[in-house]
Amino acid sequence: MKLAIMMRAVITRVGILASIIASVASPVAAAADPVTTMPWREAVISVTSPDVTARFFKEIGGYEELGRGQLSASAIAAWGLDASASGEYLLLRAPMGGDFGHVRLVTFADAGRREPMRPGARAWDTGCYFSLMIRVKDMQSIYDNAIRLGWWTETPITALQFGESDLRVVIYRGPDGVQVQTYDRLSPALPEATPDFERMTAPFNMMQMVVDRDVAYDFFTQVLGFDTFYKGKPYTAKTPTPTPIGIPLNLTTSVPYRAGIVYPVAGEFGRMEMIEVMGLDGFDYSDRCEAPNLGILAVRYPVEDIERAKATLLRRGGELSRDISRVVLGDLGEVALFSVKAPDGAIVQFFAP
Repeated sequence: MKLAIMMRAVITRVGILASIIASVASPVAAAADPVTTMPWREAVISVTSPDVTARFFKEIGGYEELGRGQLSASAIAAWGLDASASGEYLLLRAPMGGDFGHVRLVTFADAGRREPMRPGARAWDTGCYFSLMIRVKDMQSIYDNAIRLGWWTETPITALQFGESDLRVVIYRGPDGVQVQTYDRLSPALPEATPDFERMTAPFNMMQMVVDRDVAYDFFTQVLGFDTFYKGKPYTAKTPTPTPIGIPLNLTTSVPYRAGIVYPVAGEFGRMEMIEVMGLDGFDYSDRCEAPNLGILAVRYPVEDIERAKATLLRRGGELSRDISRVVLGDLGEVALFSVKAPDGAIVQFFAP
């Protein structure tokens, strides 16, 4: 009985939190001439063993293999690694199909020391990517399956009332510190345009923890030309309120955070999210986001014209972290690809056949 009362209190408090956040969000704004008009094609994740990490996606989500093999010499070079390095990849796709939200697991050998990009993976530590975000059904069974596979969570499954959406949210941490954040939307139903799925969708969003939300937001909207899905004001709870990102309960009333979500094209997929936890001083890992380090390494967006995408970015004051090069990406064949870095070190790549 006490547990049930506590759970109802948690659900109520989190519902209040989300409702307030939704009410103070800035209106959706449009940006002109985005670098791309397509959702991101794949997330690249650096791991010690692709097959071990893949169990989460394959055994729980039913993801299928689209390909596996050796990394090409051009792919190694595109990461800035010595020619003596080598590697392997395993490409996965959700059962819903589509040319978006693929997961490319890569591992490197003879590439120097590999360190976790984000040791501890705390929300108040900044730099690189924090988590990959996936919609699910039947959260409790997925939670049980994930724990059986050796994945872990910082918080229990959290009830979240965001606007009209009744959600259950939890962040799983797996091998090499890789984090997957799952959302079970109990009501209302997802938009009709969302492809049907049984347990897990393709990843639809990528989260970063940043030093300054506005600086990161300006990079994505002003340099990359992305549209705004959501931009909220700093928020603190009136009473101690559990949060999926794990802010200590007693600090939720005094430590504000603010979020922003952007996308190149309106829809359920291809989003990028940034959260700034204000008032907690953690570590900054923005200098650890490169290969061969372990963690979420990059997000790749397709473009129609690689030279035009580069010119658009440079015209707006952006800088390339790696210029256009020809890269053989296994299943995709040879592509032209360049990289940029978000203000907190996260790598964003653009490619075209």
